[in-house]
Amino acid sequence: MNIGIIGAGAMGSGIAQVAATANCNVNLYDTRPEALAISQEKLAKIMNRLVEKERITAEKAADIQANINYVESLETMAQSDLVIEAIVEKLEVKKEVFSTLETIVSDQCILATNTSSLPVTAIAAACKHPERVLGIHFFNPAPLMKLVEVIPAIQTDQAVFDQAKSTIDSWGKLTVEAKDTPGFIVNRVARPFYGEALRLLEEGVADVATIDWAMTKIGGFRMGPFTLMDYIGNDINYAVTETVFKAFYYDSRYRPAFTQKRLTEAGYLGRKSGRGYYDYRENAEKPMPNQDETLGQKIVDRIVAMLINEAADALHLNIASRDDLDLAMTKGVNYPKGLLQWADEIGLSTCVSRLDDLFEEYHESRYRCSPMLRRMAKWGRKFYPET
Repeated sequence: MNIGIIGAGAMGSGIAQVAATANCNVNLYDTRPEALAISQEKLAKIMNRLVEKERITAEKAADIQANINYVESLETMAQSDLVIEAIVEKLEVKKEVFSTLETIVSDQCILATNTSSLPVTAIAAACKHPERVLGIHFFNPAPLMKLVEVIPAIQTDQAVFDQAKSTIDSWGKLTVEAKDTPGFIVNRVARPFYGEALRLLEEGVADVATIDWAMTKIGGFRMGPFTLMDYIGNDINYAVTETVFKAFYYDSRYRPAFTQKRLTEAGYLGRKSGRGYYDYRENAEKPMPNQDETLGQKIVDRIVAMLINEAADALHLNIASRDDLDLAMTKGVNYPKGLLQWADEIGLSTCVSRLDDLFEEYHESRYRCSPMLRRMAKWGRKFYPET
């Protein structure tokens, strides 16, 4: 296949590597020659490391690199079977790119956006043939993360969706289908992992190190929320939260935190800036957590209840299937369990009680229980009745 990738940043370069590894011919386009040079240089280093670790042969590494053409003209997309856009998260910029692309590619070419939070339907509307536009959302780093969300716009033709999904599956990825709603699956369902952790911090329930300790050692998550936000970048994480909050008409469940906004304003972006919730500068002292098991369990119970509620509500609103929701959270953000499976293990009535206790304490719609979760608890049902 001939694959076009627009944007040679970390995400675009990663997608190009994935496609090239699947023996596709890739044209990686960027308006900045320096971005293309950096992308090519980084890929060479990655390939050398993989060869050194005996993950691939030197011949395979050479083939992957040869499969990618670094181009500065959008006209090179003309022979593409599939074009994936991975540029800045600005709707007007993306719409302009898609409108231009449509005049270059063939009628059979599928056009996809890698957006993580913008409406695919709005991007498709910029085209005269929106039926061939959809979302194909990879996770960073694309070569390592198995999950890809495939999002049909309202206008997307079913045959286009099926073909795109089949293509990404053939690249060795795990695809899930998500409705075109803010945040799709992962960026929507994961919001409480960050938001509720920040709420606990702002209320003084526990400090950063203690919340991270609780979520990893007791909750079983690979990274604590503050370590993960520092890894992602506070500017990026805050921007996604703000986008989802606005897109959901300012629903309090997705409200950003002033703490993260202030850190972003201060330039404390996390690992990439040397400071975030933690101090990454040389000789910086690492804060020690309060390893109180009772406190730790309280933290885990509250955050996990909020995550389960979000997953249940996504199922209630037909954002995705039960299996795709749980697959997305385990493979997209490495959660220790699928949230709906976890709800069954905890007990749906227990989840409802925890949410109701929070709502009774705060009287905020942020803590309202999903109708599906409450209904299923009342009826004594499980999300996985077969187990």
